[in-house]
Amino acid sequence: MNTSRKVILSGMRPTGNLHLGHWVGALSNWIELQKEYKCFFMVADWHALMSEYKNTTFIKKYIFDNVADWLSYGVNPQKSIIFVQSQVLEHLELFMILSALTPLGWLSRCPTFKEQVIQLKEKDVNTYAFLGYPVLQAADIVLYKANSVPVGEDQLPHLELCREIVRRFHFIYKKKIFIEPKALLTKTPRFLGLDGRKMSKSYDNYISLSEDDENLQRKVLSMFTDPARKRKDDPGHPDICNVFSYYSIFKEDLKDEVYDWCVKAKKGCQECKTILLKYIKDFIAPHREMKRQILKKKHYIDDILQEGRKKAKKIASQTLDEVKEILKL
Repeated sequence: MNTSRKVILSGMRPTGNLHLGHWVGALSNWIELQKEYKCFFMVADWHALMSEYKNTTFIKKYIFDNVADWLSYGVNPQKSIIFVQSQVLEHLELFMILSALTPLGWLSRCPTFKEQVIQLKEKDVNTYAFLGYPVLQAADIVLYKANSVPVGEDQLPHLELCREIVRRFHFIYKKKIFIEPKALLTKTPRFLGLDGRKMSKSYDNYISLSEDDENLQRKVLSMFTDPARKRKDDPGHPDICNVFSYYSIFKEDLKDEVYDWCVKAKKGCQECKTILLKYIKDFIAPHREMKRQILKKKHYIDDILQEGRKKAKKIASQTLDEVKEILKL
């Protein structure tokens, strides 16, 4: 691996099956980033625990399932370091150190914390650990001295908090050892769930990255379409139609033609969805088969994660040694 490349850290929480929203919002970007950056891709199981602490039995299962999706869609363990957060204990050690110097007011004012407490009210995340979620994120990032973090605009407050924590550490201890990570903004196109809401497991409005053909057909043909189009010969409004947004992602070269047949009522919504179904099937099928082959190799994922753990731990322990030396610990 070329050590002169800039470093990126990103991760996903193993809380369920990965779906097309994960591909559009993150995974497709990862595949491109690993061509240019030294990438650390982390299974964020400690972060998963913060919201799923009442039911932890499925986390281990989804670690392997999610990594199988990463691999089948193009994350390359020869180019990127893939590891499980909890297997590198330095994350929690640095989390503790950074927690000691992070003002409580910074955390309580974080807008994403307030939003998540409301959105996840059934999970009861108004806890000490969840309040400290951004501090653990900061520890994750600075352990590997990441130059940049790929984020959407909604995650910018967490990254700015990380930068503030880094500046406070440097101010208190009069020595700069961390990098203030920059945001690598990801352009996420309009991509909602099948019913027009945010794609989410809890809404059951998602298409998984390894969806079987039978369920895929059922889901696509039930998609919410243009509510203003009552009859087949009514002109459609593709700019507000969720189905059209899927064409924009999975068959972009057909987008103009789809727009034309919609606004001129050349095809009905059901026919439009039937055509879309074929393109999504063609997209998912080879990755689904690759995932099946990966899961047949009994120790393949475990070996990748163990190798990733060794590489991640080597760098993380070096950073933590620097921190402890500064703190005289």
